[in-house]
Amino acid sequence: MIVIAGSLTIDPAQRDAAIAAATEMMAATLQEPGCHAYQFSFAMDDPSKVCIFEEWEDQAALDLHFAAPHMAAFGAKAGAFITGRGSFTKYEIASSGPLFS
Repeated sequence: MIVIAGSLTIDPAQRDAAIAAATEMMAATLQEPGCHAYQFSFAMDDPSKVCIFEEWEDQAALDLHFAAPHMAAFGAKAGAFITGRGSFTKYEIASSGPLFS
């Protein structure tokens, strides 16, 4: 399994545009084969920070995601609200399970 965790910096004045684009992106991405989770959320301490969390079955599924038409559509819209370069980390997970049993 692959986990992606990261963040983007947006213009807080464009928050509604960011939410609309992220909502479309999430809906389309969650339908992709191999996508187990895909979430955008806003940091509670910084109105310009959007956090992203993703879980993918494998690298092939992630590669298909990067080539998906909705990824390109999101990128085209993102210029209106993203103000800086994103920061993302990729984790390759051998096993996972509940934190509390």
